[in-house]
Amino acid sequence: MEYTYHYTSPLGEITLASDGEKLSGLWFVGQKFFAKTLEKEHEEKHLPIFDETNRWLDRYFSGKLPDFTPPLSPKGTPFRRSVWEILLTIPYGRTMTYGEIAKIIARQNGCQHMSAQAVGGAVGHNPISLIIPCHRVLGADGSLIGYAGGLERKRWLLRLENNLLSESEDLQTL
Repeated sequence: MEYTYHYTSPLGEITLASDGEKLSGLWFVGQKFFAKTLEKEHEEKHLPIFDETNRWLDRYFSGKLPDFTPPLSPKGTPFRRSVWEILLTIPYGRTMTYGEIAKIIARQNGCQHMSAQAVGGAVGHNPISLIIPCHRVLGADGSLIGYAGGLERKRWLLRLENNLLSESEDLQTL
């Protein structure tokens, strides 16, 4: 059985999902691939993992680097999970390109080349947004491309992590 819980963020409502012990989903309501890995039958329930995730989100949205990561259990193919593991290594306030991730994956698999487009598909299907920081991935030229939560959210998140937000800046004005 899977469980859900809702969190209100400065960027809109977020749905959290869990297997009861670990976080398995975190999506902005209405984003591309919303709840794609969530079982059809699930129950809304208050769980300790959701309290822990709420603490992480509160700290993150206050502009502070969270000093812990809730237990995670993203559902996906081995390839996608390997890409998400790399995303977890991108430091707060830093970015990486799809091509850089593709080179790491190729090296890990003993390949000469890995498609940045394949990496993009895995990044786009990340079921635990924010905590697995897919918003920190940019195009080869540094452009903001490919965020399932929307490019305005991606821009806002990157500005938050670089302490560039004004006190009054939020998505309500975008």
